Amino acid sequence: MITLLATALAAGTPIWVGRFDTDGALPSPWRVVRLDKDVAPTRYSVTTVGGRRALEARSNNSMAILVRPISVDLSKTPILCWRWYVDAPVEGADMRRKSGDDYAGRVYVAFDMPDSALSVGTRLKLGIARRLFGKHVPDAAVTYVWDNRNPVGTRRKSAYTDRAQMIVAESGGAEAGRWVSERADVGADFDAAFEGDPGRPVQIAVASDTDNTHGSARAAFADLHFVSRGTPCQS
Repeated sequence: MITLLATALAAGTPIWVGRFDTDGALPSPWRVVRLDKDVAPTRYSVTTVGGRRALEARSNNSMAILVRPISVDLSKTPILCWRWYVDAPVEGADMRRKSGDDYAGRVYVAFDMPDSALSVGTRLKLGIARRLFGKHVPDAAVTYVWDNRNPVGTRRKSAYTDRAQMIVAESGGAEAGRWVSERADVGADFDAAFEGDPGRPVQIAVASDTDNTHGSARAAFADLHFVSRGTPCQS
């Protein structure tokens, strides 16, 4: 297996983490994680959206993430590629405030970090967060969002935690109602957000959430994979 993986990487083969080919059931190892049991969960299914087989997320005053483990070497394949689709951005969202922290579409990459890269205060805060929200709270995360107002490329920490770097990959409604292809350098974005501290990507997640603005949204995701910096994204 190790030899096959090394050969694939050398040949520029993408590392696929999200292909959704069968209608209905969510493919293993993807699973729904509710971060707040008092909030209704976003509903996920595999179906056809905009002429493409994809993972659909329907949010109605709800929040839950769909997550799977990953094993990716960002020194070799740091580029995350994906396609997404939203009906519309979340009206009334505002990434500066907890009350506005909603997005029609999100793509997260979660990281483990060694204790040596985390201050005592950070470790204490993470421990509290995990007691409140469960073990899925990561040491750090880079999150790409489809925002409603801020320009593409906007970067700021989450309104909830400085352990999550938010990056606006799409904004507004000009591209709503159609499939949009994305390419993001997760390795560089993590290094910039966490000042070169070491980290290892361990999970990828997608979501559509409207629990703070009490609205609704629909998104779809397809073709999630990692490639090297010199390799084009695959369809």
